[in-house]
Amino acid sequence: MTQDLSILQLVLNASWVVKLVMLLLVAVSIASWAAIFRKLFALKRVNTLNDDFERDFWSGTSLNDLLAAAAQNAKMAGPMERIFASGMREYHKLRERHIADPGTLLDGARRAMRASFQRELDAVESNLSFLASVGSVSPYVGLFGTVWGIMHAFTGLASLQSVTLATVAPGIAEALVATAIGLFAAIPAVVAYNNFARDIDRVAIKLETFIEEFSNILQRNLGAQSASGH
Repeated sequence: MTQDLSILQLVLNASWVVKLVMLLLVAVSIASWAAIFRKLFALKRVNTLNDDFERDFWSGTSLNDLLAAAAQNAKMAGPMERIFASGMREYHKLRERHIADPGTLLDGARRAMRASFQRELDAVESNLSFLASVGSVSPYVGLFGTVWGIMHAFTGLASLQSVTLATVAPGIAEALVATAIGLFAAIPAVVAYNNFARDIDRVAIKLETFIEEFSNILQRNLGAQSASGH
């Protein structure tokens, strides 16, 4: 009896529909774990690059030198560095058009940084919706496999003269394995999604804070240039 009710035997003895459900859930679980590890490494890299650039930004390096470094390091730059570069490029483009109004210069740089911020946030949030879908749908897919397996088991018992627990248990146990695999796929995805959502919120707040601080620096520089011009 113990051998017949081992997990491997239950999977092998399940109906083809339940086997397909189990196979689908295992594939989804593997894909979600791959997405989890990719997102872990990606967020770690984003935070490291942002911290490195923020340290350089507040070290006293000139804005033009930071822009030149960002242009040379475009492929390996982090989100904060790319946001800074987009704002500075727009600022210089407006200056090249002989626009001297401080408000216009500041608004142009801020709009460019906001657009870059949205692109960076979309990139950081990639694959997050997949984890949310796995966490919400997998239990129901497993439940479908369980319901189908139980229905299949009771259909097979209808032809028997006498039904005992020993005859019912294997079929029900086979069906319940599908729910267990569904939960196995869903729980890590839900936990990872919640953690990543919280981490991404922190990244977004940090980037928004940087945009405001950099805008203040540009505003002070424009004010100083305007005062010196007078």
